[in-house]
Amino acid sequence: MVSELINNREYRQKVLKEIILELHQGKSVQEVKGKFDKIAVSMDPAELSLIEQGLINEGLPVEEVQRLCDVHAAVFREALEKNPELTVVPGHPAAIFIAENQALQELMDQEIKPIISKLKQASDQIEKALVLQLTEKLNLLWDVDKHYRRKEDLIFPFLEKYEITGPPKVMWGVDDKIRNLLKETKSLAVAYQSALKEKLIAKTEETLVQIEEMIFKEEKIFLPMAMETLSEDEWYRALLDSDEIGYCLVEPQCSWKPYREDLKEEPNLLNENTTGQVKFETGFLSPQEIELIYRHLPVDITFVDKNGIVKFFSTPKDRIFPRTRTIIGRKVENCHPPASADVVAKIVEDFKSGKKDNEDFWIKMGDKFVYIRYFAVRDREGNFSGVLEVTQDIKPIQAIIGEKRITD
Repeated sequence: MVSELINNREYRQKVLKEIILELHQGKSVQEVKGKFDKIAVSMDPAELSLIEQGLINEGLPVEEVQRLCDVHAAVFREALEKNPELTVVPGHPAAIFIAENQALQELMDQEIKPIISKLKQASDQIEKALVLQLTEKLNLLWDVDKHYRRKEDLIFPFLEKYEITGPPKVMWGVDDKIRNLLKETKSLAVAYQSALKEKLIAKTEETLVQIEEMIFKEEKIFLPMAMETLSEDEWYRALLDSDEIGYCLVEPQCSWKPYREDLKEEPNLLNENTTGQVKFETGFLSPQEIELIYRHLPVDITFVDKNGIVKFFSTPKDRIFPRTRTIIGRKVENCHPPASADVVAKIVEDFKSGKKDNEDFWIKMGDKFVYIRYFAVRDREGNFSGVLEVTQDIKPIQAIIGEKRITD
């Protein structure tokens, strides 16, 4: 009877939930490990994430789950390590993640750790040379940002579709922690002083440990859960957008497609229920939403088609150059004073011929500094489709100094 309970998924999840709550209440890994070992034999790698999701749904703050994320992994590590390696066909997004993790591990083991070992024993004469080498390798290690961004921007949205929102938030928080650690480490290396040697070594080692822990979590928990959850079409959609973000240390060696004869090269990412919406390659909007977006952009926009006819202008709150609806349908040369008509005609001619793609002007108007930009609008084949005028008061931008981050 006991063995049947241990092999029952619902029972295991109940016990795992109790263990995680005990950890959050302050018990040590050693105190809960005995209870865990009894049910770990047939544990599914995805179960930990599902339990974390359940606890978050019941009110446990994401930040609290994130705080003890490493403790959770430590308790379950032994059981997870016994699970077979994830097998994925070459070129699949999961296979790319695994290949990148291998490249990250090799960079850390074969290049960064040896430098740190030498730096610990180095004399003043060779310290700087070693730190220069370390700086170069840390810059390479920053490629991990692309790895995390593809995971966060391409895989997490599909998990959220299946109402798996908690574990991605927890993992994203840990990703950001690693990014911040790596930034701090790089800053210490770039501005190196002998007095900071121990701090640089400690910060580098902490960063490497955190990246290695994330590799373990991805390959033993996250990727198995994602493989169990996402459809082949969803993986393919993620693959199609991967080039946009880029890859970490290694490029994919082959392509992959789902085994479907009727697969479209560019699957429709939009919800099918989009009646009354205008569909774009990157989403869909109602006509009202389109108008509101243009109205709230901090720039004036005017579009002239390939025949020189004014087709559209935006109406932001503080428009710089007045526009009236009577301008719609007019030839653009008739909308400018005679003194500037020749200049406008020359711009359009250069755009049509392909000689130029943009032209910029800037003028002072009272307390404003106005930046006026003209862009040639072309279709996918490069055919001229019109001219876009974008005008903005850039004086407030010129006054910006320092930094203000979204987390400030």
